[in-house]
Amino acid sequence: MTFSRSLTLPVLALSMLALAACSSSRGGHSEGGRSGGLRLPGFSNEVSDQRPAGIGVNSFLWRASLDTISFMPLDQVDPFGGVIITDWYANPELPSERFQVTVYILDTRLRGDALSVRVFRQERNEAGEWIDASVTPQTAIDIENAILTRARQLRISTLDN
Repeated sequence: MTFSRSLTLPVLALSMLALAACSSSRGGHSEGGRSGGLRLPGFSNEVSDQRPAGIGVNSFLWRASLDTISFMPLDQVDPFGGVIITDWYANPELPSERFQVTVYILDTRLRGDALSVRVFRQERNEAGEWIDASVTPQTAIDIENAILTRARQLRISTLDN
């Protein structure tokens, strides 16, 4: 019995502090008419921070990249990270060489520097093994330019509507 009476005063004091913390003496609502509530770092109640979920890159560059390399089979696609990796593709007219393309979309804006393309090439030797071969830098530049041209076309077509 003594033990429960000795806890009564501290429990009562903590209860009063908890109720005092819930007081509405600071106005009761924060700006915008919403209740204040608990604020955690990294979480915001501001409307400007609430963006709809979608791809994390420029949609015109993304669509243009897929359109431009659509003749090649896709190996990996990450719309949130902005990476497209094709599988090896061999032109039926020249089956002794094959290509692989990796497209990186680096920004949410439609800009030339928001795009990076890497091209890999292999040739088949006499033993039938694929050996890495060099690719001229102009090949990647030509693919980048084709993607950018297609992205501009897509952007202009949305403005006309």
